[in-house]
Amino acid sequence: MTNTATLKLTEQNRPRVEQRRRLLRRLRRSGNVVVGVTILALIAALALLAPVISSYNPELMAPLDRLQPPSAAHLFGTDDFGRDVLTRVLFGAQISLVVGLVSVAVASVAGSLLGVVAGYTGGTTDSVIMRLIDVMLAFPSILLALVIVAILGRSLPNVMLAVGISTIPVYTRIVRGSTLSIKEADFILSARAIGAPSGRIMLRHILPNVIAPIIVVTTNGIAGAIISGAALSFLGLGAQPPTPEWGLMLSEGRNYLRQASWVTTYPGLAIMITVMAINLLGDGLRDVLDPRLRI
Repeated sequence: MTNTATLKLTEQNRPRVEQRRRLLRRLRRSGNVVVGVTILALIAALALLAPVISSYNPELMAPLDRLQPPSAAHLFGTDDFGRDVLTRVLFGAQISLVVGLVSVAVASVAGSLLGVVAGYTGGTTDSVIMRLIDVMLAFPSILLALVIVAILGRSLPNVMLAVGISTIPVYTRIVRGSTLSIKEADFILSARAIGAPSGRIMLRHILPNVIAPIIVVTTNGIAGAIISGAALSFLGLGAQPPTPEWGLMLSEGRNYLRQASWVTTYPGLAIMITVMAINLLGDGLRDVLDPRLRI
């Protein structure tokens, strides 16, 4: 009996195992995914190993070393306070990656829940949620984030919350559309017929089936969140001095573009490379997960 039950479970799980293997093969074959993951892994490793890689304090001022060009002692040069730019770029990677991840986590969780509820329940609930989303979409996301930060106050946590809230509509609309397309599927109707609660149907049956577009949007959303966080810090609403944050570093070095271009060049390149890698990963995931794009 035990062997028979084991064989049945094995047969039932075999399609899932094969599906996962096919998905992994497609991911390995996607050049965008491989390049994006490799660059992001390198950036993450440099960020985590920043205290080991550099012996300089990213916030300690050294006036005697002010605005030194790149050299053996300071590979990326120093800023107007004598701080090592390479060290600040490495530590800034920690902050920017956290801003991107936390902001997208807030937006994806809240937006997905709102989208599922709106699409599944319909009626008045759907109308109220979508009218609220329409109001939020009436404002550019960066402008909405500016308003939220102005209300909550200038700080890095408030920037993460503001960027996350400002991008909720993107996830809500996508998840709602996906929910509307599958809520009349046979397996959903069967769950209703046996009396499954609406909350269970939404969490256990609908959300897992709309996860693919959420993954793609989330990946690209991290890049947008990093740019928005850097923009708010550049304007003085996010990270405050002497925090080593990429946007703040651009703001501090903008007055020395001709005299010491390296102060802004390297944090700018860090933002560009990170966003490019995330976009490559997002494009690769879209190609792999979207059945309409498969060859």
